[in-house]
Amino acid sequence: MKRQETVVISVGGSLISPPKGIDTGFLRSLKRFVEAHIKKGYRFVIITGGGATSRSYQAAGRKVGDLASEDLDWLGVHSTRLNGHLLRSIFRAIAAPALVKSFSTPLPDTPVVIAAGVSPGWSTDYVAVRMAKKAKAKRLINLSDIDFVYTADPKKNKKAVPIRDTTWPTFRKLIPTKWDPGAHTPFDPVASKEAARLKLEVAMIRGTAFKELSNYLAGKPFKGTLIS
Repeated sequence: MKRQETVVISVGGSLISPPKGIDTGFLRSLKRFVEAHIKKGYRFVIITGGGATSRSYQAAGRKVGDLASEDLDWLGVHSTRLNGHLLRSIFRAIAAPALVKSFSTPLPDTPVVIAAGVSPGWSTDYVAVRMAKKAKAKRLINLSDIDFVYTADPKKNKKAVPIRDTTWPTFRKLIPTKWDPGAHTPFDPVASKEAARLKLEVAMIRGTAFKELSNYLAGKPFKGTLIS
């Protein structure tokens, strides 16, 4: 079958490993979605976040000793890699045999490639954008636990409204100019700047809304935020 397109998917760590434990229901749904769309000619580069696994290790480190910020960052990086290895194992029959964890590593020509954190100081959003550049992908799907990006934090501002379609210049005015690992922003500012430079299209979609993912890939209306 002729390959139709390479699409990058950034999977928020909270979808894989929420506080309650590994979400096997989500993983089954993701596996079905990816396998179904590979049959349609798509190729996927999937980047994994750290989720509760990262936070629990970092919290444990802080309780026991005065950890350096770099060590805390490395715990986060390795947590993304642990989640990545879990996905690579799930997709073993169609995925590259090794996890990609460096920008200098060539991307294998397999239906599925799994990547994770690269080094301290770089968010998985940034890694996803850089992997999109390597894969020559034009579209990136960011899966998280929200339906839309809002004009403000809806938990703090009742006047916040959902954004369905926007441009990078407009979106970047809504977020900080610098990346802070502790900040809650829908997409890392550094990654946003790079995505804008690459003219990358990013769709922000709730991770459990697989019907919306399918609609987006098919060019149909979908529930989520499109940034281009």
